[in-house]
Amino acid sequence: MTSLDSTAPILVTGHRGLVGSAIVRSLQAAGLNNLVLATRTEVDLRDQKQVSDWFDRTRPRYVLHVAGKVGGILANSTYPADFLYDNILMHATVMKAAHESGVEKLLYLGSSCIYPRECPQPIKEEYLLTGPLERTNDAYAVAKISGLVACQSYRRQHGCNFISAMPTNLYGPNDNFSPTGSHVLPALIRRFHEARERGDITVTIWGTGKPMREFLHVDDLAQACLFLLENYNDESTINVGTGEDVTIAELAQSVRNVVYPGAKLEFDTSKPDGTPRKLLDVSRLHSLGWKHSISLQDGIESTYQWFLDHQDDFRG
Repeated sequence: MTSLDSTAPILVTGHRGLVGSAIVRSLQAAGLNNLVLATRTEVDLRDQKQVSDWFDRTRPRYVLHVAGKVGGILANSTYPADFLYDNILMHATVMKAAHESGVEKLLYLGSSCIYPRECPQPIKEEYLLTGPLERTNDAYAVAKISGLVACQSYRRQHGCNFISAMPTNLYGPNDNFSPTGSHVLPALIRRFHEARERGDITVTIWGTGKPMREFLHVDDLAQACLFLLENYNDESTINVGTGEDVTIAELAQSVRNVVYPGAKLEFDTSKPDGTPRKLLDVSRLHSLGWKHSISLQDGIESTYQWFLDHQDDFRG
């Protein structure tokens, strides 16, 4: 059950992506079916007039702003200006329109990469802006930081109930399995799958395998977003994760065991590792009464099955 008005229009940006599609599933499962959705060809979120006109037409009461330009180390390192420009514009236009159209509540999703590279672990929300960012994705991180500052600014200047949440590394159905644009977990799933199809004995993993990462299934994140929309009204951003992490080597072994048990791992240490460790402190979220429910093992298995069911979409 949900305390939200089931008749209220709810706008979800980026509804076709990994996070947006999960949020749509979660809202519909809760009986919230008056959803305001638009593809990027219908509304360019970088265009203020298009966005403002969209809000004027649909008059949403709630907004879940999850759209963004995302990618892994390679994509962020290759196109930093694009990641900066697109992500800043997307939240700037949406929040301005949300304020001007009288939206009751907005949830903005950032990213755990906003935290300093050498953060104490686990990462508490107050560690934001206390040190240098990871160089390989600093442009994206700055853009996401500006989004949560925008939430706070609209609260202070206009009294808007805009909240922000910082999810950890995500994976699940509708993930990006592109060889050049994906994050580590879907990239590993595809790499092991294609190695199995070719009959390769060895699968190469970028970096040393030593960095540690936390992974949250996107359906758990969607449940957390609905929970926060109902129960959280603080100016401070809040972390969303599992509070558990694994090394990249352990992750690769887990994916191997699901996808291609016979493969041997080889680590290409000429490739960058990225941030040494990135584990979120989720004690604030836990204290509110929410915890994740999908284990990493179950999540990898179900995500690989989804990949198999949709692999024709990833050819080439």
